[in-house]
Amino acid sequence: MNEILLMILAFIAGVALGMIFFGGLWFTVKKMVTAKIPVIWFLSSFILRVSIVLIGFYYVSSGSWQRLIVSLLGFIVARFVVTYLTKSLKERDVS
Repeated sequence: MNEILLMILAFIAGVALGMIFFGGLWFTVKKMVTAKIPVIWFLSSFILRVSIVLIGFYYVSSGSWQRLIVSLLGFIVARFVVTYLTKSLKERDVS
């Protein structure tokens, strides 16, 4: 039972990491359009997002490849969630 709870928490953590990563990517792209020096936004956002995600996966997995796989699945799910949410924001802006 304890292992199932750890897997559920790893999945939730993967979703959270994915929301941070892909939400940050969406925010960065929106900011780069109006920035004077967009390369600074791109590089700093990339380094920050990748660092957060790699550190997060390291702590979530705790040496267990099963928890790493489950958190990666949550990360992929978050990609679809962020894509859906940003598309609906775009559709609301157009209307």
